[in-house]
Amino acid sequence: SNLEEEQLKVLKKVVKHFENGIPLKDLAQIIDILNLCAEKVNEQEAFIEPVCELIKLCGLPFQKKKLSDEVSYSVPVSKSIAQLGYLMRVPSSQVRIQICKCIISFYKMELPRKLLSGYQPTSANYKIQMAELGGLAETLVLSLALVENQLTEKLWVLKALQHLSSSGVNCRLMMKAQAASRLCLYLNGVDPSGQLVFRSSEILWNLLENTSKEEIVNQLSSLECVHALKEVFVDLLIHGFRHYDRQLRNDLLVIATLVAENPAAPMTESGFTTLLIVLATFTEVKVPNPLLKGLKLTFSYEDFELKKLLFNIIGILSKDPPVSLCLLNLQLLSENDVMPALLYYVKPHRTPGFHDWSAAQYEELQLHAIAILASVAPLLVDKYLSCQASTLLLVFLEWCVGQDPFFGQGNSFHGTGGRGNKLAQMRYSLRVLRSVVSLYDDNVNLNLCDQGAISQLLDILKYAANKSKEKDDAILLEIQADILFILSALCENDVHRKELFSYEGVDMLIPFIQMDPKKLYRGLGHNRLLFSALDCLWLVKYFSSIFSSILEQLKLFFPFLFTKLKQKNLCNLILGILVEFCDNPKTTFHINTWRGEKDQTAANLLIQLWRQEELDLGVKRDRYGRIADVKRPIVSSFQKQQEVIPMPANCPSFAIMEISENIRAKLYSLLCKLGFENLPGLSAKDFVTLAIIRRYIDFKVGEVWSEVCAELKEEFRPIASDEEALKVISEVPENIGRMVAALQTEALESQHHQEIQEEEKTYTRIQAVHKQREMVNKSWENFLARTSNYEALKKAKRLQEKSIEASRSKSKTQNEAVLSTDIKGLNTTV
Repeated sequence: SNLEEEQLKVLKKVVKHFENGIPLKDLAQIIDILNLCAEKVNEQEAFIEPVCELIKLCGLPFQKKKLSDEVSYSVPVSKSIAQLGYLMRVPSSQVRIQICKCIISFYKMELPRKLLSGYQPTSANYKIQMAELGGLAETLVLSLALVENQLTEKLWVLKALQHLSSSGVNCRLMMKAQAASRLCLYLNGVDPSGQLVFRSSEILWNLLENTSKEEIVNQLSSLECVHALKEVFVDLLIHGFRHYDRQLRNDLLVIATLVAENPAAPMTESGFTTLLIVLATFTEVKVPNPLLKGLKLTFSYEDFELKKLLFNIIGILSKDPPVSLCLLNLQLLSENDVMPALLYYVKPHRTPGFHDWSAAQYEELQLHAIAILASVAPLLVDKYLSCQASTLLLVFLEWCVGQDPFFGQGNSFHGTGGRGNKLAQMRYSLRVLRSVVSLYDDNVNLNLCDQGAISQLLDILKYAANKSKEKDDAILLEIQADILFILSALCENDVHRKELFSYEGVDMLIPFIQMDPKKLYRGLGHNRLLFSALDCLWLVKYFSSIFSSILEQLKLFFPFLFTKLKQKNLCNLILGILVEFCDNPKTTFHINTWRGEKDQTAANLLIQLWRQEELDLGVKRDRYGRIADVKRPIVSSFQKQQEVIPMPANCPSFAIMEISENIRAKLYSLLCKLGFENLPGLSAKDFVTLAIIRRYIDFKVGEVWSEVCAELKEEFRPIASDEEALKVISEVPENIGRMVAALQTEALESQHHQEIQEEEKTYTRIQAVHKQREMVNKSWENFLARTSNYEALKKAKRLQEKSIEASRSKSKTQNEAVLSTDIKGLNTTV
């Protein structure tokens, strides 16, 4: 006992000595003393006070002599701070609380009243960095198990963790210790102060923001955690009347929303999903439910946020989870009247009352509800039809284009572009129609068309197009593209609807098709609008009289289409459009007369695309573009790598699937429409490629037979007659390959012969030019000689006279006058 008294006295002296801060060099020894004292606390309570005093010293700034001490002592200091977390094992409430206070003081550093001589305090963030390096946060999370039944100690630990979780490094350490699931399990513990839920939710938020959201959600996805979240949420919902309680309730609902996005979370099994669906609809659909007994929502901002969060939950539940869960969610959505609740907002804007949502809040809820309806409606088609949703949407759209005064607030995400107008309401209503007609359900489409949807949608399209003339706007472009898609889907499988659309809407398509190509690069959605218009144009091609009437206007857009063929992402779609249009003979005429840069023809462009596609596919060709492998002339490098796999008759083989994975089939179809003869603007290289294209189908049939033969030999042994037949069949494409290769060689030799002839003609022209040039030079030399050499001049004179004499007639007539060729008095040599 005397020894223990001496030890307590010494401990008091140590505390007194370091009352202004512990030097970094002494910290490790102080921690050793703390560990020794911690062992004695189990037997002697007298050591609790000095342990607390020593821990309190660790909360003061450490002292350093040199600037480099912080780096030099970083390893022992980080280990020493980590030891504070291990001291939580001491079975003393005072010690544990003091440790938490010490950790909190790292973030609220106060300088001691007196500084040690020759020392200066470490930097403000030094302890925080050392705590991260030592992994203090992970140890403190694990210590929650020690204070599970002590509320006060637990709250202090949570307060310390709340400070630690402000750092990404600490959050990752806490995640490693399963902090999210541990905290969630304590949420519904007894706590009159309410701090337990508040601090736990704050830490969970920090973990979600600073670490992997997926990992935290996985930790919260156990049945126990989801049940705890549900219990706390219900408690705050029913008994939380303070502003603070409502905020906390909404924070927990956001966390629950993130958990609901995880298909593995047992939200439905815990009953949480049912509760949230009922909450989302109970103000719009007056159905008594025991879950909501005594619940009253006000029109405060927090309850407004709650309503939006509940709508958001419905949107999450209507996504694409696993099939079993999806069916269960759909049953819950159907049983709890989600469809009528959402359709409640599909009506003209109403004037708010005294105790009601404000105009801006109601508009935001309305747009949010209609946006969620676009996700829910395709899943609950029967409910959609029974609630006459199409009628409500068409009436609502009529209000959107009407002249009724309305000033949209446009404050929310869904209200973008809707300030002072009804465009936001129109945009989301059309999204609902787009989502249901994309199902191609006959009942839905018939219901829409019976109510005059085609005519009404064309009126709205005209309205949006006129608005768009004033200013290009992304929302207006989206509205027009959606209308065109809806019209295309409604008319696709019905000739009468196509005819109705053709006579009323074809003139409206021309401005979209003749759009300035420069607009396509603005990123507002002109691309989508253009191809939606082209999609609708396909409806017209069945009516030759109508199609021919617009073809003259359409031909102005062909240059744009051919220009876009060089873009890989648009090439496949444009080729499909051109193939369809070529059913009309006038289209092929316009395509053949098209000329691009450097007088390039359409045929030359298409053949260039074929060569580029084969280059990308790794098809084997020689340096002149001829067939290099007559047995497999058009096989890609990927196909060659595939092994023979016996497949059922209803499963397409590699040779068949390959057709849809590149553009060669469309190029072949288009060139078939244009004709392989008399194509303008082709070179010898183009004719070599054209010979392959012309036999594309034959080569493709040969590939299929090759696969059939290989599959048969894998599993069966054909009889002699069958084997002979297969041999003959397999030789056919090989013979065609040889024939095509011979034609290619002939074309190249013809080109070579023509080039030689052209070369000879060119050389002949060059020789004539050189001879003429020599004659000119010789004439000039003679001229110079006559002007500078008198003898040369006399000789030239004699030759001239001789030439004149030789040119005279030999037979002289009587009285003939002889003219002299000399000019008298001439004194010049020129």
